[in-house]
Amino acid sequence: MAITSHVIVLLAKMFSGFTVRWVDCQPDTCQRIYFANHTSHLDAVVLWSALPREVRAVTRPVAAKDYWSGGWVKPHMAKAFNAMLIDRKEIKVHQSPIDSMLRQMGDVYSLIVFPEGGRSSSDDEMGTFKSGLYYMGKKRPDLELVPVYIDNVNRILPRGEFLPVPLLSCITIGPPIFLEAGEPKTEFLKRAREAVRRLKDL
Repeated sequence: MAITSHVIVLLAKMFSGFTVRWVDCQPDTCQRIYFANHTSHLDAVVLWSALPREVRAVTRPVAAKDYWSGGWVKPHMAKAFNAMLIDRKEIKVHQSPIDSMLRQMGDVYSLIVFPEGGRSSSDDEMGTFKSGLYYMGKKRPDLELVPVYIDNVNRILPRGEFLPVPLLSCITIGPPIFLEAGEPKTEFLKRAREAVRRLKDL
């Protein structure tokens, strides 16, 4: 899988031409939850590829099982970038996706998540954040929650298209936030969403 992983990183760089900005945050192998806006199926691949190699080695993108399990190419790619595939359709009370993610990340891995759930319908406006990020912060208060804004990746692979188009994109990684003691879920999710949105204007 190492060769495939290397190829994925090279292709992601070639098609996205990404630049990465770390704002009041530095690359680190400590456990983190990178949470970003979501506009394309390529978001997870591009963000994962943009991380330094040693950080990438301990970071797993969370991705939709129904999308990345189809055919033979996508499952091979998902395995190559060590994706954590989550079933969005068969969610049960005793099989919480949050508990599954925390269990699989253990005390080693960081995760890349997209709190909007599905992709944004608008280029400029993020959807509301779902509650998963809040519960992850509540169950693992030691984790750094790192906001990320991904710009222009949606134009590389537009909705409904299969083949990517080379374009330039920018990834801005901001300072970590934490769930504050007693902070209401709604207030935290608004603050987290604003932390991502603010990076767009930097």
